[in-house]
Amino acid sequence: MTDLTTDLTPETLPMAFAQLQLAAPLARAVAEMGYESMTPIQAQAIPVVLQGHDVMGAAQTGTGKTAAFALPLLQRLLKHESASTSPARHPVRALVLLPTRELADQVAQAIKSYAKYTQLRSAVVFGGMDMKPQTIELKKGVEILVATPGRLLDHIEAKNAVLNQVEYVVLDEADRMLDIGFLPDLQRILSYLPKQRTTLLFSATFSPEIKRLAGSYLQDPITIEVARSNATASTVEQHFYSVGDDDKRHALHQILKQRGMKQAFVFVNSKLGCARLARSLEREGLKTTALHGDKSQDERLKALDSFKKGEVDLLVCTDVAARGLDIKDVPAVFNFDVPFNAEDYIHRIGRTGRAGAAGLAVTFVSKSDVRLVGEIEKLTKTKIDIEAIEFEEDVPDIRKQGRINDGRRMYAEGAQDDSRHNQHRAGGMRDVAHEGQFARQDRAPRRDFTRPTPASRDPFFDKPYEAAPETASAPSWEASTAVRGAARSISANIKPKRRVAALFKAIEA
Repeated sequence: MTDLTTDLTPETLPMAFAQLQLAAPLARAVAEMGYESMTPIQAQAIPVVLQGHDVMGAAQTGTGKTAAFALPLLQRLLKHESASTSPARHPVRALVLLPTRELADQVAQAIKSYAKYTQLRSAVVFGGMDMKPQTIELKKGVEILVATPGRLLDHIEAKNAVLNQVEYVVLDEADRMLDIGFLPDLQRILSYLPKQRTTLLFSATFSPEIKRLAGSYLQDPITIEVARSNATASTVEQHFYSVGDDDKRHALHQILKQRGMKQAFVFVNSKLGCARLARSLEREGLKTTALHGDKSQDERLKALDSFKKGEVDLLVCTDVAARGLDIKDVPAVFNFDVPFNAEDYIHRIGRTGRAGAAGLAVTFVSKSDVRLVGEIEKLTKTKIDIEAIEFEEDVPDIRKQGRINDGRRMYAEGAQDDSRHNQHRAGGMRDVAHEGQFARQDRAPRRDFTRPTPASRDPFFDKPYEAAPETASAPSWEASTAVRGAARSISANIKPKRRVAALFKAIEA
């Protein structure tokens, strides 16, 4: 693993796209997209990739890594472009792997924009969608294939994608792919590729696992780091506020009002918490949409599109939206929950302050988040000061306002009950309001101490017990049983059964 070659020092690196001497179709597309000056990662990576070297690039999120690998790849693939309609003339020559569906779709759209004046074909495959349209597109032949690992393996097993002519492989957001368990899938995919190839690995952070992956699959890569490893963007203003769990929505409302912000990302740690928070903020008057893994792909794309168009104010999301999403001019990011993984903090706040613009990152810290904040300090190598937040009186406290509304409703109901009871039951029940609490009290009836008049009694119950006369005849059931027993000859050794009255009268034979 080597550093940048000496002939590519910052003084000799081209800083304008016009200096790259791109092919006319690519230069035309770049000019139409408004690209003029290159970002540091683009200025250092593009010349190296054009020379055919393996690259291990690290840059802060939002610095243009997509163009840093896409433009040189398209430049080198122009020799393979063909106007033929035969799929055999359009094999897969470049493979771009990404961790999430949204990021794959975004990169695929960028590559299509760069290559729109060429005859190079590109396609994107990811999960959550029907495989049939993807299969039809792959069967037509594509030179650049953008994919997520899981869905690509599905197409490989179905014989829809053949990768034996791949010349370039790009692993974008590689650390995220390792975090979510894609390493076995990556190893399987790379086993289908030719050993002689150019491999580019790009990530916002360098971890020991990333370096081991690069050592296994990259051949003498050139390491490019345009900023200190695991550093946050200097254009992002960061604040950590000590806020209890019940006051976080109140704090969110207050900061949005104070700063006059109309749009923001709001990150939470769980899918269930994401859905609940989005519903709560929607009820509180903010146009909100949710983005998490339990939503269908169509719902996720619609949520992103509505946020990009400005139709919603807040995009409440999990870390599925923390990597690589390029939405311009988002002024703020709120960490409603401190991320469990410290590296995710860097990616979350990278959704704002992109391309040199100013941004705000606010993190709400509860008592149980002290350890997680310490891990962020350790990763970024910066001291974090946790600030106290003072709530303004004119900003409604959502939690307290709910209790006030409940009390007003109970008071109104109590007043109606009191009016009805006063009209229909004098001296009956009445409602008592005491410090917002309502208790129903019963008026006790007046006690009467006079002795009650004895009720009339049947004289029969006053008679003493009288035994039955001895001359009384035996019950009919005993008499009938004695007659039947006398008619039969019974041994003297057999003890007679106990006589029990029958419920119904026996039927005479």
